[in-house]
Amino acid sequence: MCRLLGVLSPVEVSARPWLLDSERSLFAQSNVSRETAQRDGWGIGWFDGDDRIHVQKGVRGAFEAAEKEHFRLVAGSARSRNLIGHLRHASNPMNLPREKLLALVNSQPFDDGRVLFAHNGAIPLPTETRPLLGKLGTRVQGVNDSEVLFWLLVKRFNESGDPLKAYAAARLDLQSVWADHGRPSGGPWSGLNVLFSPLPDELWAFCCYEGDHGHNLCDEGQPYYQMSYQETPAGLVVGSEPFDAHRERWTPLLNGEFLHGRIHDGKVVVAKGRLPVLAPLLSH
Repeated sequence: MCRLLGVLSPVEVSARPWLLDSERSLFAQSNVSRETAQRDGWGIGWFDGDDRIHVQKGVRGAFEAAEKEHFRLVAGSARSRNLIGHLRHASNPMNLPREKLLALVNSQPFDDGRVLFAHNGAIPLPTETRPLLGKLGTRVQGVNDSEVLFWLLVKRFNESGDPLKAYAAARLDLQSVWADHGRPSGGPWSGLNVLFSPLPDELWAFCCYEGDHGHNLCDEGQPYYQMSYQETPAGLVVGSEPFDAHRERWTPLLNGEFLHGRIHDGKVVVAKGRLPVLAPLLSH
């Protein structure tokens, strides 16, 4: 169960307020409590002024002594129109020893040099899903189920050129894999909350989850997987939960909704809608 941050602005900005400085910044969310500490990696990815993707990652929690200064340095220096941040609390559907889970290749965001992606949630059958990747299966470097989801979404995006259609197709793929393997308890995913940037001037957020997973780390009045966003004259900020205590300043992104931000005529234009409806999941 990870934490997400996405920032989209018509001009290059520092994401330090949301990464580091605010009372509920990504850094603050990394160690709210011993039980919910995000100990398994972190990453910050952004597009530079030449539209090239840069990603900096750590192996352990951003709050830990071995990582703290690196996180602070990257959070303070990265400037972009489009930035994605991630804290990792590793899922482990393959039941691997914890030391196998911790590696830079398993930390997020993921990118292919063209698109930038981060995920909060888990898919229970990553090994069984990999055959759907085709030739992209050789690009999987780690043991993170989120990386399998990344390449599945990239594959579907390459086919359609439309992030919303690609995300819907990937959900159908996961549902089919789950059904083909006997519909194991827990469903085809716990959460498919995704930030996806296919272009330097475009940011998508998808909120989709199954079941009740408790409340957010900082905001106990909000379901764990429900996302939040804020539109200001400076742009769009979206994340796993509000980045300050003023919940009224943030708009919820509910289960089954998507958010699309794009830069147009010097402004960020935001649209929200419902995800395409899939065939009903059988009880599990």
